[in-house]
Amino acid sequence: MGKGRNLFNCGEINIFVYFVVAMFGVGSWVAVNGLWVELPVMVPYLPEGWKLPSYLTVIIQLANVGPILVTFAYTCSKDSLNEKAIVYLILTVGAVACLLLAFFWRATSYIAGEEHSTALLVLQFFLACVDCTSSVLFLPFMSLFRVEYMTGYFIGEGLSGLIPSLVALGQGVGKMTCQNISIVNETTNISHYEIQPFYHEPTFPVEDFFFFLFAMMIMSGSAFTLLNYLPYCKKEHTVEYVMEDNTESSSLGSNSNSHYELSSDQGTFQGDSYHDPSTAGHSNSELVLSNKKRPSLAICTDTHSVSARESLSKRTYIYYLILIAWISAISNGVLPSIQTYSCLPYGNSAYHLAVTLSSISNPVACFVAFLLPVATTIVINGLTLIGTCLAAFILVTAVQSPTPLLYDSEAGPAVVIIAWVTFTALISYSKVSIATFFRKEGKQALLWCGALTQVGSVIGALLTYLLVNVWTIFESAPACP
Repeated sequence: MGKGRNLFNCGEINIFVYFVVAMFGVGSWVAVNGLWVELPVMVPYLPEGWKLPSYLTVIIQLANVGPILVTFAYTCSKDSLNEKAIVYLILTVGAVACLLLAFFWRATSYIAGEEHSTALLVLQFFLACVDCTSSVLFLPFMSLFRVEYMTGYFIGEGLSGLIPSLVALGQGVGKMTCQNISIVNETTNISHYEIQPFYHEPTFPVEDFFFFLFAMMIMSGSAFTLLNYLPYCKKEHTVEYVMEDNTESSSLGSNSNSHYELSSDQGTFQGDSYHDPSTAGHSNSELVLSNKKRPSLAICTDTHSVSARESLSKRTYIYYLILIAWISAISNGVLPSIQTYSCLPYGNSAYHLAVTLSSISNPVACFVAFLLPVATTIVINGLTLIGTCLAAFILVTAVQSPTPLLYDSEAGPAVVIIAWVTFTALISYSKVSIATFFRKEGKQALLWCGALTQVGSVIGALLTYLLVNVWTIFESAPACP
């Protein structure tokens, strides 16, 4: 393998490849996350004002047509689907959309007599299509790599929220001061003073931020290229033959990969055949494996090691799918939509600390999952239960806005920040652990994991949209109390 490879080896992983996997994972949600954190700078220049987030929420849900089509294509075409081409396509669409936003984000037009940010809304749809579809494309792609690299992908997915947040903080997003401004009543011509928020000018313009997102998408595409074609990365690929029986081939979670060529010192597997170089020229040099059953092997191309694994039971498999949908509903759909209601009553600083520290806790939890992997369902259940209880507490603070529990206490900001950070860490850890179990089940399991992630996210987001915009059970706290 050479000295260079040994230098980057750390146990069962190669650090360089692990890093490239993380950079590939960054492209999963960096565009949409980046657009959300940039909203405070953009809103003053756009006709929708602070109604814009509700428009974007609906657009993101409409963009789930992308993962629906890909999942349908997976189901119908199976091994004939050109996954690499589709991944390159969506990464290219995401990069082009970010580049166009840098030039046209302020472009407006009149629709039904009202002015709207047409270019922004249309390009946001394409960005959302890219990021939503990544859930059912990027995860199955990770089946090429050993299970240890799954945490690397989720670290990258966590960084897709953290990196834009840190750049936006450097830009000065959210920086404001409360000023006592004189307001003149046009009817009585009498002036009075009101405390209103004054937002500071950003250190660099919105256009530069979209150029940064464009660069991040290019970086993710470059990482994907390295993972596919760089021999150094391809050494970390894993090819699996899974026990397959004709009577069970249609069962949930089955894997029917059968067209691979694996080389080792002892011989070569090709399709359904085994070629032994030591018996070249003999009539029995090819051993054809039974069509009904193939050996359950996990063959790593760098070490040529062979090991058996146990599959999840059908009941556990379905339970994990339901659990991943629940986790995604509360973490991707419900709580992000109510974060301002939950945190702003405790002050602007508490809100920004909760957002930033939660973004940091996501990749940290994924890295902890790599160092301390979960081996039992009991632990996952316990962590998910605690996370759900914290989510319930956060939801209560949002419902009680603008005067939630401890809002006038010095301990209030610390409590709500800890709740958000701990919730994000526990849920992220559980999500990575479940995805790791699905990785052991193969590509189809990862596809369903990604699909249920989107299903849960859509249900959570639509429910919260109704609560916020239709039933209006939440009330915003004033920026300057």
